[in-house]
Amino acid sequence: MTENYHRWHSPNTNTDLEMLVFGTRGYPVILFPTTKGRYYQNKDFRLIESVRWFVDNGLVKIYCPDTIDDRSWYNKGIHPADRAKTYEGYDRMLVNELIPWAVHETGVSRVAVAGCSFGGYHAANFAFKHPEKVKHLFSMGGAFNIKMFTDGYYDDTIFYNNPVDFLPGNNHSDLWKMNIILGTSEHDICKGYNIELSNILKRKNIKHWLDIRPFANHDWPIWREMFPHYLSTIR
Repeated sequence: MTENYHRWHSPNTNTDLEMLVFGTRGYPVILFPTTKGRYYQNKDFRLIESVRWFVDNGLVKIYCPDTIDDRSWYNKGIHPADRAKTYEGYDRMLVNELIPWAVHETGVSRVAVAGCSFGGYHAANFAFKHPEKVKHLFSMGGAFNIKMFTDGYYDDTIFYNNPVDFLPGNNHSDLWKMNIILGTSEHDICKGYNIELSNILKRKNIKHWLDIRPFANHDWPIWREMFPHYLSTIR
């Protein structure tokens, strides 16, 4: 499986970011790590290995970037308003740096975004904020209410990075053209968040699949089962 390492200085986050890219061609998939995870986490936990067939056959090209969780939502050393502002820089990085990179390399105008656990938040937040840039959303064990990280503080920047708050009022037409899969499991600590988000989508008549798998926990084994299944829905 072809693997390439990239490092660059992001003007939007004002940090150096690192990324692994798997494959040479195919549909672009932006795959986020879990809480504070690094760019190599999805490889180390064999999520990439679970979809080797798709990569080796040129069906997908997977981009695994760093996040800045420790500088944004998980940074208890700064005010919640600054956590949100810092995260906005990450969102701008995706819009202005990573997505154009993936689009240029693959020739596909709307990417797929995916992630497990807190990576599912990153994927869903970006997809619902920028539906014109995303065709497929695959969340596995995600949670979608960022207010748990804001210590009771609330402002517009937090609102527009909290999918359960801004999605009900978002009527961008591309939301109804997106392939949305919310993967969770019977014993997933985040199952309730997925049901809540599914209910919002239902009220908006947005087609999606709430995939609740039996007997499984919030952990990598079930995510390694989900991810190849979900990639198989890319058309």
